[in-house]
Amino acid sequence: MSILTSKTSSRGQIPRDQAMPVAGSPTARTETDDNLWTGRLVVFLRVMAMLSLAVGLYHWAQLTGFIGGEDDAFENQTVAWQAATVYFAVIELVAAVGLWLATPWGAVVWLTTVVSMAVVELMFPMIYGGNLVIVGLETAMLTAYLGLAWMAARERPP
Repeated sequence: MSILTSKTSSRGQIPRDQAMPVAGSPTARTETDDNLWTGRLVVFLRVMAMLSLAVGLYHWAQLTGFIGGEDDAFENQTVAWQAATVYFAVIELVAAVGLWLATPWGAVVWLTTVVSMAVVELMFPMIYGGNLVIVGLETAMLTAYLGLAWMAARERPP
């Protein structure tokens, strides 16, 4: 036994208490458990990034005429509809990039888009039609984000 110990110590191995945890070890598992909600928040942000990208591209398709007929053409719409469509076409794509990178500014831009769309749907129904389903979805996404952000913030001590 002492021969085996002397061989391992002569190789210059790191002492056991200073070694990095292996992926399957209980020590590594507790590290990932500590960031469980943060990981869930990042997954949620990535899903919202893909959704924002799709919505932004939808608005660009409306703007450029890829979808809709001649009656639905951009130049045939009201000025309020045109302004809202250009706004959402730009801000949704900016939010998608920020959300995918999981940056604080990305979440702020995304929250701006969510609140803006809810306000446009509720306060100005003549622009997009006042669809309450959209408002409900936006509210659910906002609530999910706030809940995940709250739980992730509780994981990290101040």
